[in-house]
Amino acid sequence: MLGSILPFNEETADRVSAYCEKNSLLIPDALAEHWEWTRTRFPDADKMSSRLQGSWMIFTAQDRKPKRILEIGCFSGYSALAWYEGTRDTKAEIVTLEYSPKMIAASREAFKKYGVGDRVKLVEGPAEETLKTLTGEFDLIFVDANKDGYATYVKTILDQNLLSPNGIILCDNVFARGLTVGPDCAPWLNDHVHPYWLGCGQALDQFNSGLIEDSRIDVLLLPVFDGVSQIRWRDPAQRA
Repeated sequence: MLGSILPFNEETADRVSAYCEKNSLLIPDALAEHWEWTRTRFPDADKMSSRLQGSWMIFTAQDRKPKRILEIGCFSGYSALAWYEGTRDTKAEIVTLEYSPKMIAASREAFKKYGVGDRVKLVEGPAEETLKTLTGEFDLIFVDANKDGYATYVKTILDQNLLSPNGIILCDNVFARGLTVGPDCAPWLNDHVHPYWLGCGQALDQFNSGLIEDSRIDVLLLPVFDGVSQIRWRDPAQRA
């Protein structure tokens, strides 16, 4: 296969997603319960990661064995619970940032219900401000918040050396439902949300272009989920 993406239509993509989920590491029952709770309670639940992404997070954390995880954008707490599950052996500290009072309340409710307060710390406030208060290094950083803030968040992370030497930053939704690539790349998106994602796509296009020009880092943008960028420090000998 010379290309990188199979030409699925929407129906086939849903079938492929279900097939992958069926044949992958399953998320724990508690995580599935919380995913369903979020899906049925919040009208904007599509901002939450999918069940398959939850499996990916657990797998990634188990594989990389981070000691500290930073998450920018907590939403209902689903991804933080996944990181917690994936680091049961390493007992990693998980710091998650959230701005919305509604989602802060939902996350705190979830963290209390599932008893993860021993390792999960929720920091309230705008990420562009709370990020600047953090110290130390993180081995895994997950960025999944307001898309027009990605450039600022990653710059702050790099400028403050919050990423450990062998750490990784994972930026979710960098395709903005496809609209980062072009305004005609999401014909299935309804008119109600199209303007929002179009704005996200424009911001993320600038973000992606800026990343690849930063001589401090290596970037790999993968066509998985809604686009995931992997970022790591470049070998000092190769930096410009």
